Amino acid sequence: MNSRKKLSRQPVTSVLIKPAGPDCNMACTYCFYLEKAHLFSSSQRHRMTIDLLETTVKQVLTQGKQEVTFGWQGGEPTLMGLDFFRRAVEFQQQYGQRQIVGNGLQTNGLLLNQQWAKFLREYNFLVGLSLDGPEHIHNRYRRLRGGQGSWEIVVDRAQLLLEAGVATNALVVVNDYSVKFPDEIYDFLKSLGLTYMQFIPCLERDPKNPQLPTSFSVPASAYGRFLIRLFERWLADFHHGQPTTYIRYFESLFYTYVGQTPPECTLLKKCGVYVVIEHNGDVFSCDFFVEPAWKLGNIKKQKIIDMLNSARQRKFGQRKADLPLECRRCRWLIHCRGGCPKERGFLPHPERSYFCPAYQQFLEYAHPSFCKLAKEWQERHHSSPHNSS
Repeated sequence: MNSRKKLSRQPVTSVLIKPAGPDCNMACTYCFYLEKAHLFSSSQRHRMTIDLLETTVKQVLTQGKQEVTFGWQGGEPTLMGLDFFRRAVEFQQQYGQRQIVGNGLQTNGLLLNQQWAKFLREYNFLVGLSLDGPEHIHNRYRRLRGGQGSWEIVVDRAQLLLEAGVATNALVVVNDYSVKFPDEIYDFLKSLGLTYMQFIPCLERDPKNPQLPTSFSVPASAYGRFLIRLFERWLADFHHGQPTTYIRYFESLFYTYVGQTPPECTLLKKCGVYVVIEHNGDVFSCDFFVEPAWKLGNIKKQKIIDMLNSARQRKFGQRKADLPLECRRCRWLIHCRGGCPKERGFLPHPERSYFCPAYQQFLEYAHPSFCKLAKEWQERHHSSPHNSS
């Protein structure tokens, strides 16, 4: 590989924007982002200004590719109010250069109503709704500030979105409790009509000993069993060789079996394919690394594309591939790429992913099925796909 190719500038294809910073109207036990408020301690209330919103949208679209995605996250982004997002769409229409622009909103759903649903449907927002499962599972950790459970409200909002025709994914945090109920969670989401599911393993550091996980984090061995059972259910629901439920991790993993680039960053060789833009314009390397060491700059002073291609961001991205010999020799490396760097630094093997045993356990089980699915896919497409791994 020549040096020119190695240092070629990667384009802006997606950004993650936190317009209300770490502010939230819930108090989930396992939330990792509320504590980020200390980084922006000059104010207790964090909100992106309309001027900064315009600057952000303009930069993304003028520096972006033909297809660009805006992810709106938090904290809780709907705290900004619906008018803020109307302005965001207006700026996208103003500064777009015949581009395909996508918007994704990750929300706890509490503030959504008919007006929100109509807007989200009209402008084709993809909504990720945080819903951990049936009441006893969801309310275990997803509570309101007063300590009350949030399940009834969120289920109502799920039905509101689906009835309005809004593309909605269920975002499920798999923790020490919910990991025991894969069938119950899967059946519940299906019964609501939420057939697009994303399962996010909970892993946070114990404040007293950062090399140990918190009590609510999901144990690796239990997570491996959870994935296997979920995979069995996913496969059982295939119809005429096609899935009828869509589980993001399995869909992304399939890409690695047909030689294509997976959409999930944890399955890529390197990190750093997007940046996070905070409410005040500060830009960071990744959602899980909003910390001073990985601050890239501020969009009021620098261009997003320059920060995305900065030496610091390249260093951040390269860390993912810095794996121990046992990982580099592992037969599953092409299908896991060492997981997310956030999963490293835990005992007893701090140099590799905490979930390494789970990935090994799951891939050992699912590999024959994935090989069969890949063969069927290749036969349907009548040609060998380009291998981009």
